[in-house]
Amino acid sequence: MSEITSYWWIILILFSIIFYKFILRVFFGMVIVPEDKIGLVTKKFVLFGADRSLPDGRIIATKGEAGYQAQTLAPGLYWGMWIWQYSIDMSGFTIVPEGKIGLVLSKDGKEIPTGRILARKVTSDNFQDAKAFLDNGGQKGRQTAFITTGSYRINTFLFEIVIVEQIKIFENMIGIVTALDGEPIPIGQIAGKYVEGHNNFQDCDEFLNLGGNRGLQPQVMLAGSYYINTWAIQIEQNPMTDVPIGYVGVVISYIGEDGLDVTGEHFKHGNIVSKGQRGVWMEPLGPGKYALNKYTTKLESVPTTNLVLNWADARSESHNLDHNLSTITVRSKDGFPFNLDVSQIIHVPANEAPKVIARFGSMTNLVSQVLEPTIGNYFRNSAQESDVISFLSTRKERQESAKNHIKVVLDEYNVNAVDTLIGDIVPPDSLMKTLTDRKLAEEEQKTYQTQKMAQEQRQGMEKETAIADMQKEIVRASQSVEIAQRTADATVKKAEGDATSLKLNVNAEAEATKMRANAEAEATKARAGAQAEATKLNASAEAERISKTGLAEAEKIMAIGKSTAESYQLQVSAMGGDNFTRYKVTEEIGKGNIKVIPDVLISGNGGSDGSISGLLGLKLMEMMDTKDSKETKNPKK
Repeated sequence: MSEITSYWWIILILFSIIFYKFILRVFFGMVIVPEDKIGLVTKKFVLFGADRSLPDGRIIATKGEAGYQAQTLAPGLYWGMWIWQYSIDMSGFTIVPEGKIGLVLSKDGKEIPTGRILARKVTSDNFQDAKAFLDNGGQKGRQTAFITTGSYRINTFLFEIVIVEQIKIFENMIGIVTALDGEPIPIGQIAGKYVEGHNNFQDCDEFLNLGGNRGLQPQVMLAGSYYINTWAIQIEQNPMTDVPIGYVGVVISYIGEDGLDVTGEHFKHGNIVSKGQRGVWMEPLGPGKYALNKYTTKLESVPTTNLVLNWADARSESHNLDHNLSTITVRSKDGFPFNLDVSQIIHVPANEAPKVIARFGSMTNLVSQVLEPTIGNYFRNSAQESDVISFLSTRKERQESAKNHIKVVLDEYNVNAVDTLIGDIVPPDSLMKTLTDRKLAEEEQKTYQTQKMAQEQRQGMEKETAIADMQKEIVRASQSVEIAQRTADATVKKAEGDATSLKLNVNAEAEATKMRANAEAEATKARAGAQAEATKLNASAEAERISKTGLAEAEKIMAIGKSTAESYQLQVSAMGGDNFTRYKVTEEIGKGNIKVIPDVLISGNGGSDGSISGLLGLKLMEMMDTKDSKETKNPKK
């Protein structure tokens, strides 16, 4: 008997060792919650007490009612949780990873007020105290509050956690915000009012407490990472607004209070207001990047550099404002249609840019509403006042006139007209053929004229060539004349020299005679005075005679020399001089009865006649006269 009892005790001990947990759980209500779990408690029934069932509409028990219990079991050992009354579900911690947030959906709580979509935040230790959440008036549904990175003991009977990414706004981007809950947007506005203190919409409850409006928000979010409850706030990323160099940005605001026009009474074409008010802002934005909400503001870029607009089919500038402009077709006074390309250079001052936008809305409208009709109509009217040829020939004047006219027009629109340029002018083909034919005829005429001039020049050249060929003979004749002239001059000079020499000899002889007379007078000083006086008189008379004879002889020689020179000249230039010379020679020879011509005279022309014979005769006569004179002066004693 004892052995059997011992055997059963051994079996009982082994059974207790093996099934101790089951025994403790069933008989003692023991529950062990591991360190990485929480115990979710379901109470199956209530043995005693007044609150045995949950109120209508509730699913979580906070006062011991039967059902899902708000209170959870933290890691540890618990007794009295009998298996027939309590069901314990082990649930892992709720973990929110790095870079994510946990959005919370409550399955129980008060009803969300009508008109709201989110439950407001209550004290609940980051939703880890479900009883406090419900006792503090937590509302069912999507919560404005959320949990950030970390581990949480969340009662999943009450809360559902949705893990979502953080909102990241990248560089050079902005976040445009739309709130899904809040007060309605005021009438007349398209966006909510500006609210501060909500930490870039990361604190939805503060946003709502400050009276934030649902819908589009005027604020934008810059680059960075944000904890945003995407059930409450939606973010749309857009590039920052870029105002390039050479432009200004005119801001048109669609929100804000109605502002007073700051342009004064003279500008009647739009509402220009101060910054922050609704309308066109008076102060444009300079080059740079700006965080502008494209839904509440609009930025019109206005070029402040010189802007070229082309009325040409094949050319358009990079700004693309002239892509709808085309070559202008006009009709001349004589009925010919023709095309012309026009370029207009304009400049919009930076301080005038808001007025241009207020008046037209955009630079594209300025081009289409002002520049296109103004320039097109001007050149059409100008073309109708002249024919095509006149229009082509007066292009410069018409360009200057167009510049002045368009400048006056654009000044009225706060735009500076820098210059107006006329490009290609394309007359009709028929007229171009006529002009081409005319031009060809003119060119041919010029060609013929050139050829004529060439022929005339060739004739002149041949004439000059002939003259050059004759120049040798002319030079030879000229040299002959020069030789004759120089020979005559030499003869005259020789005659003048002979006369001078003769005069000097006569004077010398007279002086010598005088000196001899003086010497003789001095030697015969004793002679009688009469004899001395007679001798003196004879000497003086003789000296006077000699002097006069010398002068006459010199004049004769000079006359003969001149006559001889003239004879040479007449020989070159006149043909009748020979007969006259022969006559004079013959006459002189006849007077003296002297044979002066040799019986035989050898000459170059084979005869005895000619000018040389005359000259020889004259020379012989001169020599004979000289001889006779000497014999007269000195007769033989």
